[in-house]
Amino acid sequence: MKFAEKVIDIPNAFAPNPLIGEELPHYYCEETMRVRTGDDYMSPIEDIYDACRWPTERNAFLLLGHKGCGKSTELNHMSARLREDGYQVFTIGCGVDLDLNNPLYADLLILMGEALLKIAERTGCVLDADTVQTVREFWTADLEKCTTVTDGAAIQLEGGASAETPGPIASLLKIFVKIKADLKFNEENRTIYREKVAKRAGEWIWALKNVADKITEKLDGKQPIIIFEDLDKLNPEDAWKVFYHYAKTLTGVPIPVVYTFPIALSYDPRFSALDGFFVPKTLPMIKLENIDGTRYDAGYDMILEIIEKRTHKELFAENVLEDLIAKTGGSLRDLFFAINTAAQRAVRRKSGVIESEDADKALEQLKTSLTRRIEQRHYAFLADIFKGNRERIEDREMLLEMLQANTVLEYNGRRWHNVHPLVVQFLKDQGLV
Repeated sequence: MKFAEKVIDIPNAFAPNPLIGEELPHYYCEETMRVRTGDDYMSPIEDIYDACRWPTERNAFLLLGHKGCGKSTELNHMSARLREDGYQVFTIGCGVDLDLNNPLYADLLILMGEALLKIAERTGCVLDADTVQTVREFWTADLEKCTTVTDGAAIQLEGGASAETPGPIASLLKIFVKIKADLKFNEENRTIYREKVAKRAGEWIWALKNVADKITEKLDGKQPIIIFEDLDKLNPEDAWKVFYHYAKTLTGVPIPVVYTFPIALSYDPRFSALDGFFVPKTLPMIKLENIDGTRYDAGYDMILEIIEKRTHKELFAENVLEDLIAKTGGSLRDLFFAINTAAQRAVRRKSGVIESEDADKALEQLKTSLTRRIEQRHYAFLADIFKGNRERIEDREMLLEMLQANTVLEYNGRRWHNVHPLVVQFLKDQGLV
């Protein structure tokens, strides 16, 4: 990513991807948490950071937040800080490594195993012979059943390597090349792996604990940390299928683990059952209004700072940037989409500046996308929130549905809600508010 000097550069600077690596020092805004929470000292990310450094018995976290609100960037920034402190952090991109339309808790435990082995390899850990043998034998019989080999992922199940050299870990990681390919693409083999973990979960968790303990010993008491990204993109029933009945199993490995989680599901009655196993933390949106409808200047200023770290505000005509910010309600994902769409239109007009006509077309396109997710049965519910019922919402099922669709946004502090500004415009167009 590069700073956008011209309109044609804007889509690169505002790509809908989290900041990583060398991008963080240049484009990350340090003060967003103060604006998100409304407090100088409250931060869900800081809470997780502290817990990773001073772990307790409850080390598994659910990080909730709207899609595109900046969770991944905040987690990447936290990970960079932890690495500077000497910790080993491994982020698992579930959207890449799994079929998110067909997930199961066993998939996460399998990926956790690969993550710990990779950490062990890069830190030069020496695993004891029993652990190496346990992991190898756990999978060998099933790999022999799963004969389909994916594009060059041939597995050599050598058994004679010494446990006192890095060789055994490399050998074990070869096993996971095929397992991961099958988890995503081969339904028959995926079922075999899942059944193995389900039947022998205690044995597998024991192996993971042993690997984690060796890493911790190597790092002078600093535990490895694992982050599962993209699980907030699961549809509700898949999320419950992964977490609800298997909370105890997923929290069985005694190291810090962060799972992203759909924010809408915090309103489901089943969520209280997870609270006893996981530590839930919510990353709030950047609000642009207070609950009474008055403007929240700090929110506008913060989003403007995020934009100015990526491009010149002079590339936007007068009032255009203000309009784009206001009508996307603090959703960074929606704002970046609108800025990119408007910039592409301006380039096609051969203009060096994004004009109001470009922004209007981009916002109209975004509004169409949002309003496709609502039906007539939702109108009265949305109008009620817009007219002032922003906290005591009785229809939790519909609220869950609208949060999942990003047509209702949740804000910080008192945990209140507002209708997405573009959905408000749609309701006004229909004469409903």
